[in-house]
Amino acid sequence: MFGDYALYCDEKVVGLVCDDQLFIKYTDPGKEFAEGRYSEGCAYAGAKPSMNVSDAIDDRDFLCTLIRLTADALPRPKEKKRTLTRSK
Repeated sequence: MFGDYALYCDEKVVGLVCDDQLFIKYTDPGKEFAEGRYSEGCAYAGAKPSMNVSDAIDDRDFLCTLIRLTADALPRPKEKKRTLTRSK
């Protein structure tokens, strides 16, 4: 897909780690909380813009709160349809 890492919280993709940078998805609560502590960027060519919070990588409390706020604001992932396989 994009060749780097996806960051999950509560079964939701909340961010990406690409080229040694941490990108968190935009949500209204996340943007409000992180105001002034991020720059806009794209994790890879063709990706949606997101918050680049690489400069805050050592601030555990900030990142934990931002990730929790982001996960809470994102919709639940769609359930995947299960396919039944018949044994022969």
